[in-house]
Parts: sequence; C-alpha cells; structure tokens
Amino acid sequence: MIRKIKEMIDRFNIVQFILLTVAGIINAIGVTIFMSPVKLYDSGISGTAMLISQLTPSWCNLSMILLVLNVPIFLLGLKREGLSFTMRAIYTVLIYSLSAWIITEVLPVDVRIVSPLAGRDLFLCAIFGGVISGCGSGMAIRFGGAMDGVDILAVMFSKKLGISIGTFVMIYSVILYIICGIVIGSWILPLYSIVTYAAALKTVDFFVEGFDRAKAAFIITEKGDAVCRALSLAFENGITVVDAKGYYSDSEKSLIYFVVNRFQIGKMKNIVHKVDPMAYISINEVADIIPADAAGT
Repeated sequence: MIRKIKEMIDRFNIVQFILLTVAGIINAIGVTIFMSPVKLYDSGISGTAMLISQLTPSWCNLSMILLVLNVPIFLLGLKREGLSFTMRAIYTVLIYSLSAWIITEVLPVDVRIVSPLAGRDLFLCAIFGGVISGCGSGMAIRFGGAMDGVDILAVMFSKKLGISIGTFVMIYSVILYIICGIVIGSWILPLYSIVTYAAALKTVDFFVEGFDRAKAAFIITEKGDAVCRALSLAFENGITVVDAKGYYSDSEKSLIYFVVNRFQIGKMKNIVHKVDPMAYISINEVADIIPADAAGT
C-alpha cells in the first residue's frame, strides 16, 4: 500500500497539480457566479448538490454537500479506477468545493457586480455557466482527474443496465431536472438548465478531444507508392500503408492511413485524385493523437 501511494505521488507532478487546481477554481466560478445565484442546476452530482443545498438549512452549504456526495463515490470506484486517479479526482473536488466556499461564504461575490447582465438574463447565465464550468470539468478530465462522481457511477452501472456511459449520464441529468421541476414547482429553471448542460457537454468535448479534431483519411488505391510519394512530398507527415485486395475486382491494392487537419482535407483529396482518379477515400474524425514517445512514458 505504501509503495502504491509513493508511485501515485511520483506521478502527480507539479504541472498536473497546478492544472487540476485551476480546473477546480474555474468550475467553481461557473457554478457559483453564473448558475447558483439564479438557481440554475448543473448536471450530475454537482447539480444534485445544488438542489439539496437549496432545500437544506444555510449551514449545509454547497461546498459541504459536494464533498459529502462526491468523495464516497470516488472511493467506491477506487478498485476499478485505481488509486492514482481516485486521489486526483478527490483533490480536484476538494479544490472545487474550497473555491465555491470562498466565493459564496468568505467574499462573498455578488453576481450582479461580476456580470450585471447575468443577474437578469437566465439564458446568459445558462450559456456562460455551462461554458465556464465545462472548461473546468474538461481540464480536470484532460489532466487525469474528475470533477463529478456521476462518471464513476456510469462506469460502475452502465454495463449492468445495458447502456453506454454517455447515455447513463444523460439519463441521470434528465431525471435530476425532472425532480428539480417537481420540487420547485416550475419548469423554467430546469429547462434553462438543459441549455447549461448542453453548453458544458460541448465544452468538455472541446477540452478532451481538442478544439480542432484531426481527420484520418483511409485511401484505397492501386497506385500506393505514387500516392504516398505525393502525400509525403506535400505534407511531410507519417504515412502507414497496408497491403489490401479488392473483393470484386480481385486486384491488389494499397490501404493508406494518413492523418491531416481539417484545412488540409481539400488539398489531400486533390493530390490523391491527381495521382489516381479512381482512388477511394474515407475520412473520419480523430479524437486524439498520441506520439510514439508519449505512449511509452
């Protein structure tokens, strides 16, 4: 056990420490300044904590409820997710909770001072709250932590329920918003909260998968060497070639795997079809690219 803790501490480098700290602070800003003051609800465990904090005495604040709900869930998933991830996730939630406590209890910040329009415009609160909290959550995931225990619940129960992790999180959030609507006796805030959820989800995707996704081109051609030469000369990128065979034509072909950004797609198509007008090209999005040296570390 001691050896595992030492290994976890070694992996938890100072850069990661700083980035997870920033992620927790950013998430707290989005929730406490744009969402909580106008009673909009975040998704997942964070949204659950916001609802509970509105129904309980003032001493039972958002920061305390976040810790009470999230930390046991992360510990519950310790065996599946590992000690290193669990400690990073708990640390991120601690920073999130501490920052939320400072903003709401120590300062406290008046939302009308920080953003005059936000206090009167629910749509602005929903958009900016979702984007800012999504930045925090996305940074946390990108750098090895987590901001919300609902993802752990999704990993643990989605397979048993026969659904995907994303579907589990969505169902949880929809049920949460329905409960919020029933409890507060109005559907206006829960419906605006869905806007917040959509904005946050898209922002998380940007951080986790990149603002500009790369594109993977699968090129099937009978002129593999000539196509590879032309692509290499134009882009100076790595190229992977696999021998293939056409089923109907029974002819030898080359399957070329080539990664470009979205601005290079048109140029790549022109080069390939100039060399081989009959070449077949399939283009797919690439969520992330890990260099060979990074994969071995």
